[in-house]
Amino acid sequence: MYKSFSMELAGRTLTVDVGRVAAQANGAAFVHYGDTVVLSTATASDKPREGIDFFPLSVEYEEKLYAVGKIPGGFNKREGKASENAILTSRVIDRPMRPLFPKDYRNDVTLNNLVMSVDPDCSPELTAMLGSAIATAISDIPFDGPTSTTQVGLVDGEFVINPTTEQKNKSDLALTVASTKEKVIMIEAGANEVPEDKMIEAIYLAHDVNQEVIAFQEKIVAECGKEKHAYESFAVPEELFEAMKEVVSPEEMERAVFTDVKQVREENIKAIKERLEEAFAENEDYLAKLDEALYQYQKKTVRKMILKDHKRPDGRAIDQIRPLAAEIDILPRVHGSGMFTRGQTQILTVTTLAPLSEAQRIDGLDETETSKRYMHHYNFPSYSVGETKPSRGPGRREIGHGALAEKALVPVLPTEEEFPYAIRTVSETMESNGSTSQASICASTLSLMAAGVPITKPVAGISTGLVTGDSDDDYLVLTDIQGLEDFFGDMDFKVAGTHDGITAIQMDIKIHGLTREIVEEAIRRTKEARTYILNDIMIPVIDKARPEVGKYAPKIVQIKIDPAKIGDVVGQRGKTINAIIEETGVKIDITDEGAVSVCGTDLDMLNKAVKLIEIITTDFEEGQVFTGKVISIKEFGAFVEFAPGKEGMVHISKISKERIKNVEDVLTLGDTVKVVCLGKDKMGRVSFSMKDVK
Repeated sequence: MYKSFSMELAGRTLTVDVGRVAAQANGAAFVHYGDTVVLSTATASDKPREGIDFFPLSVEYEEKLYAVGKIPGGFNKREGKASENAILTSRVIDRPMRPLFPKDYRNDVTLNNLVMSVDPDCSPELTAMLGSAIATAISDIPFDGPTSTTQVGLVDGEFVINPTTEQKNKSDLALTVASTKEKVIMIEAGANEVPEDKMIEAIYLAHDVNQEVIAFQEKIVAECGKEKHAYESFAVPEELFEAMKEVVSPEEMERAVFTDVKQVREENIKAIKERLEEAFAENEDYLAKLDEALYQYQKKTVRKMILKDHKRPDGRAIDQIRPLAAEIDILPRVHGSGMFTRGQTQILTVTTLAPLSEAQRIDGLDETETSKRYMHHYNFPSYSVGETKPSRGPGRREIGHGALAEKALVPVLPTEEEFPYAIRTVSETMESNGSTSQASICASTLSLMAAGVPITKPVAGISTGLVTGDSDDDYLVLTDIQGLEDFFGDMDFKVAGTHDGITAIQMDIKIHGLTREIVEEAIRRTKEARTYILNDIMIPVIDKARPEVGKYAPKIVQIKIDPAKIGDVVGQRGKTINAIIEETGVKIDITDEGAVSVCGTDLDMLNKAVKLIEIITTDFEEGQVFTGKVISIKEFGAFVEFAPGKEGMVHISKISKERIKNVEDVLTLGDTVKVVCLGKDKMGRVSFSMKDVK
């Protein structure tokens, strides 16, 4: 039966229709926020997927260009693979919801969000986040919701809830916070050096708004919610744990995982697994569940060591960072390179500079951003973790890590006027044992400064982890988590920023939310660690951007011309500008306002191209001296081309100080000559003299 529910949210109406469409899904919410419309559905398979040891959740965010009145480009005229924005949105929906499904649930679940209409002032991403939570909460799929998400901006020092497009463009903060009824469960932020206290205030303002939306959802669930279905549990039986302890004692397991060398730990666990397989060779049921049981045994051991004994697997103190190292100029021919190492995590970032015409064009639902000049790409090859796997291009994780580092660095980049380049940084993971995304932020800062990009301040990133006990006040926050602590812990709280404030946050958790005390301690710890990394590791290597771009980087000169002269520079069918490019080997970009960027690696050719453009666009005056080429000879004189598409005539009487009968006696086609401008003749042509050159 069709029911409709509405509430006012940040000055706009949020309406949820249940039973209107997609009735065969386990749960469906047709969500309107202003004129933005998203269909969110939740579906689950009838039976668990065989042979897996994880919860198979898939989250999709589908952008349809009809939602903004566009037809897709290209030959196919259909939407293709998911855009980067769609992938990042899917991840933001996934992260707060995944922990709320039962850990022993193995049925396939798909959360699909179809964007059908977009109001620029009502975020379709936020609408999809709310829709997914509602669709799942009212479905029969086991889920410990509801959950809500709110966005916060900071405009002229004031917080704005779910900002409009105009407010986003002026905002110093782009914060997204998801909450359950009790706790914050996900944080994602990009910020212009927002102080830690201000960020915490914004997080809990969003949390308060989330409570209003959760109360609204509870009304929908009360009227339309289905009874949650029973499912086959894949929890490891307690008797298997007891049997494992008889073969491998807790003390022996602790010794196996207590090492700072990842490979040694993996060899230790491999040996333990072989002993357990031998011990349970006659018990097929135990063998079938051994991998999951061994994972749980390690997890319980590591968590007990940390929480009760305050011992970390690599022997560090709770707030101690792994050994750090920073280097620049690793690669000789690239425009800039920097390497950052933290324990067994190592990132090498390469910076490439190009003219602004190389900026990335974006064709999506957000009409306010059609291109971006800074691109950060992150790669995670299998060799970085000692595995063998063919490369199939970046997955969602790689795209997410790249976007996080990009978000962290954008606030410190120079403006286009200050530095007229498109900038690409690529972070290559050399080795991984936790928090490669934050290492890529540090490596990218080093690389940008080494490349001569005048960033305003260096940026560093660090991650904290968490191990919780049986109550809210039984927890331990860990500074700089390695892979094992991330794998077996409850939180990965990444924060990047400068000395003066936060530029990016990404928080993932595996539990049902964080208390305010945990959030505040995590942010405080990252501030302390970030300060140490900047002051003691990065700044001693390079404290500011080099004054000039490198030898192999393109040089860019910008000049301003009269917009009315653009046609003169371009020429008929591009003949003039192409001639300049062919002669000098540069790239030339011209805006409608007359801003000209000339880009090249050869400084002499760059200056030559600029001079040619200036000649073409400057009105001729008597006395100007030019160097040109003889392109035509007539009985009465010669025509000299002094710039592509620009020529003037030297009358026979002005060629030589001595009287000559024939032009050919002095000049031949292709000669390079110096001429002085005499003004224009009666026919309006530029008149030159060779004999009057001083």
